[in-house]
Amino acid sequence: QVQLVESGGGLVRPGGSLRLSCTASAITLDYYSVVWFRQAPGKEREGVSCISASADETIYADSVEGRLTISRDRAKNAVSLEMNSLQPEDTAVYSCAAHRYNYCSKLNWHSRPYDYWGQGTQVTVSS
Repeated sequence: QVQLVESGGGLVRPGGSLRLSCTASAITLDYYSVVWFRQAPGKEREGVSCISASADETIYADSVEGRLTISRDRAKNAVSLEMNSLQPEDTAVYSCAAHRYNYCSKLNWHSRPYDYWGQGTQVTVSS
């Protein structure tokens, strides 16, 4: 059974850091592009970052670029999202999704189909 599981969420103070992980079972995540999404209460889901399957190219939403880093942990069959300088507006449920497209694009990352989704992990930024 294929499964994506997010971990690493929690409560952090403004300016703090968290490292989220998206760990796969029954597939080799190296062969999938992976997108991190987030959804805050009352807001639509938004794409945060993507790492491609073909060349490990990365993209970031304008709101987080410079503060977040997406990377692969191949030994753990996982993709991580290192989050720094967190602010209250970053509070959301963060989810990962995987697809077989070999590139990342902000033009369609909200609408294109994904093969697998995780169920999400809560990130709360508060003093």
